[in-house]
Amino acid sequence: MSRIVKFLIVIVSLIVIVLLSAGMYFYNYAVVPSKKDFLDGDTPGTDVEVEKPEEKWFKDSKNRSYWEITSTDDLKLKAIYLPAEEKTDKNVIMAHGYMGTAETMASFAKIYHDLGYNVLVPDARGHGESEGDYIGFGWPERKDYLQWIDKVLTENGEDAQITLYGISMGGATVMMTSGEKLPKNVKAIVEDCGYSTVNEELAYQLKDMFNLPSFPLVPVTSLITKIRAGYFFGEASSVAQLKKNKVPMLFIHGDADKFVPFKMLDEVYDATNAPKEKYVVAGAQHAKAYSTDPKAYKEKVSNFLTKYVD
Repeated sequence: MSRIVKFLIVIVSLIVIVLLSAGMYFYNYAVVPSKKDFLDGDTPGTDVEVEKPEEKWFKDSKNRSYWEITSTDDLKLKAIYLPAEEKTDKNVIMAHGYMGTAETMASFAKIYHDLGYNVLVPDARGHGESEGDYIGFGWPERKDYLQWIDKVLTENGEDAQITLYGISMGGATVMMTSGEKLPKNVKAIVEDCGYSTVNEELAYQLKDMFNLPSFPLVPVTSLITKIRAGYFFGEASSVAQLKKNKVPMLFIHGDADKFVPFKMLDEVYDATNAPKEKYVVAGAQHAKAYSTDPKAYKEKVSNFLTKYVD
């Protein structure tokens, strides 16, 4: 073996080691559940503030209980269930954001509770009280939400009407769920500031936080994620799933969003041919559309739902 060949082997080996090391770092940074200092309030529950009245209401609600399912890959997943004040067939299943929990969805739970809905708020895998050692960015969670839908039908009857609501990663979760075979009971979907694809969102964050190009780090991290968590980033596409969607959907986004860039709104909105509406909140940053204009937000959601939920 010539010196040149040996030298090339050494160089290639060093490159592989560096890339794998960088990929593992990014996997731990982005995919492993842990405190994320970079969030800084970019998803509900990751900001530090005085407890809101809705949060106290949600925690102190005497009628709430806890539901549990076992995922297809044998994880124990838990959810908070709060029935409506009066018996109803209207139900909402909510999806929280990246590193949020069911408890962080209090403000949104209150919206639907006030509209007369039974409210189910799961902890996503790897979050809160649910088992799991990785973040799925909505892709494995879409299968979990099919099971939560079945759980609602089992507990509340085959005539139950179901709305899906999600914010940030939860918005992507319900969009990814929309492309699955859903029962006719799912009447409407409301997504707030979800991303178009995981690849695109991670590439954006890599550039924004580290000023690095997506290649080759995102593909390497995706390979590690496939080995460790069972999915490639490229599989997790809201856009691809929305192309199969048949459920009416409301898309919400703040035009000052710099965490899930505002341009992604048109990408996801244009992807589906189902009945749809778009609600842009002027001046709202990521996941802040509701807090920017609570009254208008409630009215828009309520008006949309009355068209599709009896």
